[in-house]
Amino acid sequence: MDNNNNSWLLAFFLPIIVTRAALIVGGGVTIGGVWIGGGINPTPSTPPGSPELNRAYTALQAWKSAITDDPLGITKSWVGPNVCSYKGIFCSDSSDFMGNPTGKVIAAVDLNHANLQGTLVKELSFLTDLSIFHINSNRFSGTVPSSFQKLSSLTELDLSNNHFSGPFPTTILYIPNLLYLDLRYNAFSGPIPENLFNKKLDAIFLNNNLFNGELPENLGNSPASVINLANNKFTGTIPFSLSYMGIKEILFLNNQLTGCIPEGVGMWADLQVLDVSSNSLMGHLPDSLSCLSDIEVLNFAHNKLPGVLPDLVCSLKRLVNLTVAANFFSGLSQDCDNLFPGFDFSMNCIPGKEMQRPQPDCSAVPGSGLSCFRIPSAKPLVCGTLVGAQLGSIPIP
Repeated sequence: MDNNNNSWLLAFFLPIIVTRAALIVGGGVTIGGVWIGGGINPTPSTPPGSPELNRAYTALQAWKSAITDDPLGITKSWVGPNVCSYKGIFCSDSSDFMGNPTGKVIAAVDLNHANLQGTLVKELSFLTDLSIFHINSNRFSGTVPSSFQKLSSLTELDLSNNHFSGPFPTTILYIPNLLYLDLRYNAFSGPIPENLFNKKLDAIFLNNNLFNGELPENLGNSPASVINLANNKFTGTIPFSLSYMGIKEILFLNNQLTGCIPEGVGMWADLQVLDVSSNSLMGHLPDSLSCLSDIEVLNFAHNKLPGVLPDLVCSLKRLVNLTVAANFFSGLSQDCDNLFPGFDFSMNCIPGKEMQRPQPDCSAVPGSGLSCFRIPSAKPLVCGTLVGAQLGSIPIP
C-alpha cells in the first residue's frame, strides 16, 4: 500500500466518522497534480467566530509559525479567522445531541505532498473535532507532541514519508478512537510498545524506520487487517499469540529475525500476503501453511530454510506468487516442480536445476540442527481447529 493509495480513506471515512454533518469542501487548488485541500467558504449567514473555530485559529497560527519552509505557498491562505478557507483544512457542520446545528468545526487536515518543512506543535490538540490528520510526503521533523492524546475524535493519523525521529511516539497509544496509523518512511527508532497491538487499529504501518529489539509477544492480538514491519532492525523470533485472527497482510521482510516460522501462522485463516524475506529464518516450513486457503503471496526468499519444498505450500489454491530464492532447499515436491511460470527457486541446493548455490555451500546448511516446534497430533492437521496455549517458534535442541 502506497501513501498515494490512502486517498480513498479520506473520501470513505470522513462522512461516516463525522456523523454530525455532511462534509462541505471547496476552493481547493491543484499543485503538480496533487490536490492540496481548500476547506469551505462559509456563507455570510454563518460567520466565523465560534469558540471551536477561535481555538482552531489559535492552533493553526501556532503551527504556521513552526513551518519554516513552504515552497508551494500553501500557508499563504492561512490568514484571518476564517480557518475553513485555509488550504488543506476541511470543515463540516456540527450539531448538538438534539440535532440542532452548532456551527462549523475542523474535521480534517490533508496536507499530503505539500513539501512543508517544520514541526508539529502542541496547540494542534485544540482541534478536538478533528477526525483525519494526513501530512504524508513533507519534511516535518521532531516527534509527535504529547498533547495529541487529547484528539478524541481522531481516527486516521498519517505521518509517513517525513523526517520524524526519536522513540515510538507513545502518546499515539492514548488517542482513544484511532483506527489507522501510518508512521512509515521516517527515522523512528528503538523498540515498539506492546500496547500497540492491544489497540483497536485496522492498519499499522511502521515499515522503513529504524525500529529495533524483539517484536512483542502479543503481536497476534492485534485486530488490524494490515501490519507492515518491513525494513527495520527487529531481532529475535516471529511471535505468535492465539487471539484475533482476521489479519490479511503481514510483512516482516528485511529485518534481522531468526528462528523458525511459527506453526501458529496457520491460524491466520484470512491471510492473503505473508512476506518474511531477507531475514535469517531457519528450520522447516510449518505444516499449518496448508491452512492458508486465502493466501495469494508467499515470500520466503533470502533466508536459511532447508529441506524439500512441500506440496502443502505449492498446492494452495489461491497462491499466485511464491518466492523461495536464496535459501537452502534441497528439492521440490511434484506440485512445486510443476508450478506456474515465474516461480523463483534460484540460489538453492536443488539438483538438476540451474542457477543454484555452489556445492560447498550446500554441504553445510545453516541451522541444520534446529528443530522447530510442531503441533503434536496422531491425525493429519485439521485446519481451523488448532487450539491451546500460545503457539510459537520454539527451538528444540
